[in-house]
Amino acid sequence: MPSVRLPLFPLNVVLLPGADMPLHIFEPRYRQMVRDCMETKSPFGMVLALPSGMAGTGCTAEILEVTNRYHDGRCDILIIGREPFRVVELFPEQPLLHGEIDYLEDRPVPANPQVLRELIDVYEICHTLIFDDYPRDCDKATETEISYRIACKLPMDLLWKQRVLELRSEAERQERLVAYLREWAPHLQKEDSLRARAAGSGHALN
Repeated sequence: MPSVRLPLFPLNVVLLPGADMPLHIFEPRYRQMVRDCMETKSPFGMVLALPSGMAGTGCTAEILEVTNRYHDGRCDILIIGREPFRVVELFPEQPLLHGEIDYLEDRPVPANPQVLRELIDVYEICHTLIFDDYPRDCDKATETEISYRIACKLPMDLLWKQRVLELRSEAERQERLVAYLREWAPHLQKEDSLRARAAGSGHALN
């Protein structure tokens, strides 16, 4: 695909393809960006803001709806992630940052069915420990998007989510996620056990 130019929104979040995300828009420059994107039905680019600047890989955001408008011009919007991209060049124009981007495509590497099964198993364990609820969204995800679906549902470290966004095959994303969740699950189980013990150590008041 040819390079395109998009307005960029650096923020301390990682937007993944297929993931929806609410945003509160309050700065005048981003309020104007939202108006422009709504009028032209065009996306903007979400990129992870870092202490040293911002990540070089982001995801386009489509505005699904404006969920609330405030009298002072602020608004709440709901966006969905669409296409991963790489920032080729930055244009720090005032008042809004723009970037020339290249869209990124996955390499056609076949996923390992055994890894996929293990990923779903360990995801179900982590989800249940964190939210005290069994996940019901894996059945709706295709094998080509399940890594994004899992990474956006769990409160994973932002740099790990960024790494998932940067990987260029579903097979590698699944393998990395299995390794991450396999290491994370015992910590979640320990925290869950400590919470249960703390809850059970209280004394009832007479």
